[in-house]
Amino acid sequence: MMHFDSLKGWLDWQESLHPLAIDLGLERVAQVYRALNPGQAKCPTITVAGTNGKGSCIAYLEAIYKTQGYRVGAYTSPHILKYNERIKINGIPVSDELICETFTRIEAVRAGISLSYFEFGTLAALDIFRREGVDVQLLEVGLGGRLDAVNIVDPDISLISSIGIDHVDWLGKTREAIAREKVGIFRAGTPAIVGDPEPPDSILQAAADKKSLLYCLGNEFFYHKQDQSWTWQTDELQIDGLPEPALKGDHQYRNAASVILAVTMMQKVLPVSHDAIRSGLRNVNLPGRFQLIDADVPVLLDVGHNPQAVKTLKAYLTENFSGKRIHAIFSMMKDKDIAEVLEIMSPVVYDWYFAPLVNPRAASESLMREMFSKRAISKVSFGYTGFAEAYNAAKNQSHKGDLLLVFGSFFLVSDCLVEFQKS
Repeated sequence: MMHFDSLKGWLDWQESLHPLAIDLGLERVAQVYRALNPGQAKCPTITVAGTNGKGSCIAYLEAIYKTQGYRVGAYTSPHILKYNERIKINGIPVSDELICETFTRIEAVRAGISLSYFEFGTLAALDIFRREGVDVQLLEVGLGGRLDAVNIVDPDISLISSIGIDHVDWLGKTREAIAREKVGIFRAGTPAIVGDPEPPDSILQAAADKKSLLYCLGNEFFYHKQDQSWTWQTDELQIDGLPEPALKGDHQYRNAASVILAVTMMQKVLPVSHDAIRSGLRNVNLPGRFQLIDADVPVLLDVGHNPQAVKTLKAYLTENFSGKRIHAIFSMMKDKDIAEVLEIMSPVVYDWYFAPLVNPRAASESLMREMFSKRAISKVSFGYTGFAEAYNAAKNQSHKGDLLLVFGSFFLVSDCLVEFQKS
């Protein structure tokens, strides 16, 4: 049986252990979970899937339940700065020691069953939340839904934030196909909330087949914006005077509206006041999502890395930074739709600075040169060793009144925040 004294030791070993970084299927991980938690005990659970908006929905839920005084476990991925960010209790990442202890327990019951890095993390989160006695656990699907490791737990409420095109090698090339994977988190007789304003037919069909209780934005629940506030409502309930969500962008009203429905549906188990909802919306915090760092030339960070997320980013820039010269420090993973992202963003970006990433999945400089060339984008600079050089080059070309935009990958935003911590 393996044992390591440091979290880094455990993570390095896990990355080398399983032949596939992504190995969809629940049989292996479910078997280990049963050994880890023989009674299958679980607290109230909300599982969130979606192409974009999952992290935001978890953040709203966490803020609302925390405000109400509940002990909240939140499992999300990927992390931006530290692995511990993936497993939080009351908004605070758990300690290295706690994670190492649970990895030791998992290893003790694994009995030679192969687990991926993500599956180890999922089991660790579930074990920690159970042992720490959280009142509610919020689980973010890593990829898809149906075969994702978090789906070993039956949720009390399932929430799908949005359906866009991403991870096509694993989930399919159309919104219909991708939706079919995401609805895997639905359960019979259980509320299934969909915040996408145009849900694919496959969602409606799957909900009917599974006998889930389907609630779609614009059908079973609604929101209406006023000048300084907004209203949320269903046929039975209305909440007025809601503050603008602290997370920026018009799409955040959809995420917040979906979350409010989830919270109201859990009222019998986890009562929450309307004031706690208002306070949660006002105080929610999530790094890397339209995160603005104030400086002589402000810096906007966004982890958006697929066409749907980037369309939302473009709309936000158009609405809030119109007329400013935007200098983009940019990188992406090679398996993403780089061409479409460049197509969407090129009308609003003044010039581009490619920041190479130390990651085997990252797009190389030669691939990026080809992508920019095909789009006939000429204002692009290459030849930097990493984020810091690309950022400094962009900053040197900027003037007061401009905007520095860092986007395209979680890893790039991570590099940026690490650099900013140094200064």
